[in-house]
Amino acid sequence: MEVTLRVHELSFRYGGHPVLDRLSFAINRGDFVGIIGPNGSGKTTLLKNMAALLSPEGGAILLEGRSLETWSRRELGRQMAFVQQRENSGFNFLVEEVVAMGRNPYLSRLQGLRREDREAIDRALSLTGCHHLRERELFALSGGERQRVALARALAQETPLILLDEPTTFLDLGYQVEIMELLHSLNSREKITLVLVMHDLNLAARYCQKLMLLHQGRIYAWGSPAEVLTEDNILEVYRLKVLVEPHPLEGTPQVIPIATPEGAPRMDGRQRVHIIGGGGSAGPIIKELYLEGFSLSIGVLSAGDSDWSTARRFGLELVEEAPFTAISEKRYRENLALISRAGAVVVAPFYVGPGNYLNLEAAWTALARGKPVFLLDEPPMASRDFTGGRGEALFRKLIREGAILLEAPDGEAIRRRMAGRGSND
Repeated sequence: MEVTLRVHELSFRYGGHPVLDRLSFAINRGDFVGIIGPNGSGKTTLLKNMAALLSPEGGAILLEGRSLETWSRRELGRQMAFVQQRENSGFNFLVEEVVAMGRNPYLSRLQGLRREDREAIDRALSLTGCHHLRERELFALSGGERQRVALARALAQETPLILLDEPTTFLDLGYQVEIMELLHSLNSREKITLVLVMHDLNLAARYCQKLMLLHQGRIYAWGSPAEVLTEDNILEVYRLKVLVEPHPLEGTPQVIPIATPEGAPRMDGRQRVHIIGGGGSAGPIIKELYLEGFSLSIGVLSAGDSDWSTARRFGLELVEEAPFTAISEKRYRENLALISRAGAVVVAPFYVGPGNYLNLEAAWTALARGKPVFLLDEPPMASRDFTGGRGEALFRKLIREGAILLEAPDGEAIRRRMAGRGSND
């Protein structure tokens, strides 16, 4: 793979404060690289060093094998283009005039546009879908249109490398996807090497071939989106507990925040809740109570069930049964053992059949032993009972004997009931 840009032991300081600490990596020709990381991690500073807008304190940056310091501004302008986070112009130029500025590296002072310059401008306008805007004034454009004009100016430079600082910032979702689709097209069809700073991890994962995760001025992870966007990496760098799941269409990793910015919910070990569910009925309950700070367990779940998958992702202690198998006496007893360690039981609105009827029996046993039992009944049990009425009868018995109906998972109600009886039994 041919290297376009190589960074070796790069360090940089602002006013004596270290921002980048001995970064080393290579950008290959044709790469589509996203630089990610929390605020203050050095993303934009790194990009500006790569664009020769800042001079490193230590280390070196090589473009096509030559130190950036040896390139003139005109030479650099023919090799790389830089698109700022927000293009601010003090003058209300026409769009065509803005794009024409991309030809400056090829023109001497006071030289007019040549035929090849006009062709490059036309091509840049066409590639970015800005041709119809060429006679419009810059100040009259929307944010998304201005961003496309900034890209058109960069394309007019006809460089093999474009650096972009947060190209989707301040744009609504539609414009964000539009800009990223455009960049993807430029990379795949025009073979332009792209390096961009991104805040949106999901957009970065969907469109970038490689990601660089910065943390405290250093490279924490560098590789494919699947290699970089792991739950452990995000917890360590962003202090945020997340789920990482494949995009349903693209298969790329998608980050789903599930916890507080401190990185994990504030767990109170005395407030343990056991959940009884299955078939996806417990997913919202798991998330809500997890974020409320409860310690959770769940059972009995069929291996491979959607609630089973959710419980495993959240790290819950669980009892599982083999797929397509009725709950055995052994698993039933294991479920009761988890219930005995809990301060309360929450029964999700799962569908009850002969194979999982023992889960409802476990809720009854918990109530009989003095545990607070909370029931969710939407959809109603009458529509969820496939046991010939046995399930609904037991459900009604639970209510008569003191189980509490909830409209939704209610952490405060559960806490109050648990506190009223002295936490765990």
